Amino acid sequence: MTKEDLTGNGRDNQQPLIDSEGFIRGIVQATLQEFLEAEMTEHIGAGPYERSEGRVTQRNGYKGRTLKLRVGSVNLRLPQARDGSFHTELFGRYQRSERALTLAVVEMWVSGVSTRKVAAVAEELGSVGFSKSTVSELCKSLDAEVDAWRSRDLSAHAWPYLFVDALYEDVRVGGSVVSEGVLVACGIRDDGRREILDVAVADTESAAAYNDLFRSLRDRGVGGVLLVTSDDHRGLVASIKRYFCGAAWQRCQTHFQREALSKVSYRLRAGLAADIAAVFAEDDRGAAMARAAEAADRWRGVSPRAAAMLDDGIEDCLSALAFPAEHRKSIRTNNMMERLNEEIRRRDRVVGIFPNEASALRLICSLCADRSEDWATGRPYLDMDLLHADDGPLPAAG
Repeated sequence: MTKEDLTGNGRDNQQPLIDSEGFIRGIVQATLQEFLEAEMTEHIGAGPYERSEGRVTQRNGYKGRTLKLRVGSVNLRLPQARDGSFHTELFGRYQRSERALTLAVVEMWVSGVSTRKVAAVAEELGSVGFSKSTVSELCKSLDAEVDAWRSRDLSAHAWPYLFVDALYEDVRVGGSVVSEGVLVACGIRDDGRREILDVAVADTESAAAYNDLFRSLRDRGVGGVLLVTSDDHRGLVASIKRYFCGAAWQRCQTHFQREALSKVSYRLRAGLAADIAAVFAEDDRGAAMARAAEAADRWRGVSPRAAAMLDDGIEDCLSALAFPAEHRKSIRTNNMMERLNEEIRRRDRVVGIFPNEASALRLICSLCADRSEDWATGRPYLDMDLLHADDGPLPAAG
């Protein structure tokens, strides 16, 4: 390996290789094969040719399996157990989101509304004979999985922290392309693990949309809510108070700062950002409010609109101060949701314009279901024992 390879200066020579579909497919195939081998080792309790007292069965060769992805068909060797007890979750979980993405592209192609961005993919898919009836049947099978995920029972845990955010997708409605809001609700369970609770396509400016979302969460067993973090969309705060009575509302500090900086000229933004950061750095609510008042007085003659935000909006950004210091970084903003939204956009970028609302909901729910399963089965995100004070746990919303 040359020095240029190590420093990255040889990237121009490597780019044709990286852009090659076969190169990417090879990486995907090797990664998925390693996953299957690791899954089989965990199931058996021993690696290949390893002697172990904990072994529950033995390997019995491989069976060929083809996984169809956007990078092409990947040929995998599925390990077999002698007693037939090994069943991998790889194909069902991985292909759920892939099927949703494929269906979105196919629907566009069949409906004649594909864009140049997905034309090449759609032509390849169309060449295997997709018809409207075929697409309809494929949609039904995936919709059943999506519906089951969106209606799953959530009562097994309390949900001290909720997060709500919206992203926007271009959707074809009645012959026109409109920007549709997609509401995403996440929660942190009483064991510290995260889950994505629900996804809904709705008018994000309507209180009714949030009412429907929160009513569904309550009906499915979401309770014990202590704090809801979001931005200040119209109607959202009222819905939080209605459906999670007793829970505090944390206005996302990142969204607040962005909005405040938009009130002043570019040359003044660094100064205002420093004043806001100083307020958010305080550990005591009283000290933070005093610092905000001082900052508002300084800005009153320079930018009355910025001063008004410091006067009227900063208090809603400080609700996280009532919770453990170790939790505040995670609950004071919607940055976790922003990262999730970026991941969704990265995956659905190939679609461009969704052919209908159902297609958008199907794909985004499938992506969120996969991510939620990873979160729920991974290590805890927060140490929830910190919520319990010396005199008992903090009061939970009903």
